[in-house]
Amino acid sequence: MKYIIGVGGVTNGGKTTLTNKLIKTLPNCCVVHQDDFFKKPDQIEVGEDGFRQWDVITAMDMEAMTNTVKGWIENPVKFARSHGVPLSSASDVADPDEQTHILIVEGFLLYNYPPLLDVFDKSFYITIPYEECKRRRSARSTTVPDPPGLFDGHVWPMYLKHRREMESSGLNIQCLDGLMSKEEIYNQAYEDIQNNLLNRL
Repeated sequence: MKYIIGVGGVTNGGKTTLTNKLIKTLPNCCVVHQDDFFKKPDQIEVGEDGFRQWDVITAMDMEAMTNTVKGWIENPVKFARSHGVPLSSASDVADPDEQTHILIVEGFLLYNYPPLLDVFDKSFYITIPYEECKRRRSARSTTVPDPPGLFDGHVWPMYLKHRREMESSGLNIQCLDGLMSKEEIYNQAYEDIQNNLLNRL
């Protein structure tokens, strides 16, 4: 069986933390990070707000990302091996093709690209309020810090716009409260995956 789980949400909400915890506990689990598909800085347009448009779907090579996901769908065993993911040797299912394989797709604009919407078996979305998001974003250590005004002028408005788009897509998305502890978020997501996906086996 093959399952694809989406972990989307606001910037600095805890997507990667949740993803990294799930990878360690789910069987034969691979991951695709949307952040790995950002275009080069010189390909990012400057918008009317005066900022480089990093927080929009055109900032990423979504075609390449979709092809990567399709590569996993076509052959999860080959994908796992090429990405150094150890496959569980379940004694009752000797053939790796017959085992359960899981792909986590993680990113801040997962549910705003129509060609990908149909692939998710389970969709999570982590939210945190404006003040907390701004605090976390300003506290993070990156090689290139945000220019002054970027959060209020571009990041947060784009988040609200894309969240509205996502909510009108009709996709069945489970929201997770990013203010909960990392353990609580993980427990809620893991329990949901166990109950709604893996227990169907």
